[in-house]
Amino acid sequence: MLLGRLIDWWRGREKSRSIPDELWQDTLDQLPFLSRLSNEEHTRLRALAETFLTEKEFTAVGGLQLTDAMCVSIAVQGCLPILNLGLEYYRDWVGIVVYPDEFVIPRTVEDEFGVVHEYDDIASGEAWEGGPLIISWHDVQMAGEGYNVVIHEFAHKLDMRNGEADGIPPLPAELPRPEWETTLLAAFEDFCTKVDVLDAAPASLADEIADALPLDPYAAENLGEFFAVASETFFETPDMLNHAYPALYRLFARYYRQDPLAR
Repeated sequence: MLLGRLIDWWRGREKSRSIPDELWQDTLDQLPFLSRLSNEEHTRLRALAETFLTEKEFTAVGGLQLTDAMCVSIAVQGCLPILNLGLEYYRDWVGIVVYPDEFVIPRTVEDEFGVVHEYDDIASGEAWEGGPLIISWHDVQMAGEGYNVVIHEFAHKLDMRNGEADGIPPLPAELPRPEWETTLLAAFEDFCTKVDVLDAAPASLADEIADALPLDPYAAENLGEFFAVASETFFETPDMLNHAYPALYRLFARYYRQDPLAR
């Protein structure tokens, strides 16, 4: 079944507006970290994903042929962070562009001397403020072991609700910004110190040190990436985040209104 028929189906041009049971179960089987959810949470996640598929527009590029399974997988993973927040958190954008694999993004950077440098960046995902979310299907399929490109990019979208992705999304009244900034920055600085040790380590010890890191080293890029990478870990391997940064884990539990360790 091709994407055109999938979109027609979800927009009510056919009688059924629900994800078929077999497709739903296949999706859960491919995403073992979802097994921690209760039956009630599965029901709400399924309903969120169905509405999400109605509201968003999927586009395939690079010769990729989108299938129902691809769209449902992305929708389900993308809706997990907003399970207790609601789809209004994703209201300000529509498009999802899916590449078969990593893709190239032209970048332009001006250095401290005013010299402009142009280069090509190879990416597995990209979220544009007010624009589409771009993602590699190859990387989507790698979900389940603490690396989740869908949750990563959707976390950026949450972060961008108040502008540039800086690790500080719009916060509820019960979660004061100073507390968020202090906790996030403390964990970020500690993690950057650990990555500095990795960078300075001899090659013979690099793998051992890297394996001991609680997050992917990419989290040390900036606070925006730290928030996105830590969100991946929060949902997929919450014990690792809680062990390394318990205060940050509790902060995320309050923000996302979920406690994966308690499931």
